[in-house]
Amino acid sequence: MARPTKYQEAYAEQARKLCLLGYTDAELADFFEVSESTINKWKLDYPEFSESIKKGKAVADAEVSDRLYQRAMGFVAPDIDIRVIENRIVETPLEKYYPPDTTAAIFWLKNRQKDKWREKQDVNHTSDDGSMTPKAPVYNIVKSETQ
Repeated sequence: MARPTKYQEAYAEQARKLCLLGYTDAELADFFEVSESTINKWKLDYPEFSESIKKGKAVADAEVSDRLYQRAMGFVAPDIDIRVIENRIVETPLEKYYPPDTTAAIFWLKNRQKDKWREKQDVNHTSDDGSMTPKAPVYNIVKSETQ
């Protein structure tokens, strides 16, 4: 006879909210005090649980993606300048400019346009004649060291 599940209907909404905060499946498992494999089983057994997780992660990922894009492109955000003038605190609303961030742009491009921006090294393992045989000087050195 199988053990009764710890799953409760309220877990779906809790999982969605936790995923909005950026929780991973491993962190959900810690929160619900179960193993990660149990979380995976719940996703299969309880479609509402799986959908809640997907929705929470999709919103969180979209918000992070938007912030990364803004950071890569540069943006203006509201701010407040606080000064003491003649023994009074004066708050002045202003807009602060954040210039484009090269690192964020590179990260964005490497993930969105992998074929154009990834760091790759092409290593040619063939010799001049197209075979895999090493060039003679290398072959002779290796051969003499092994004898």
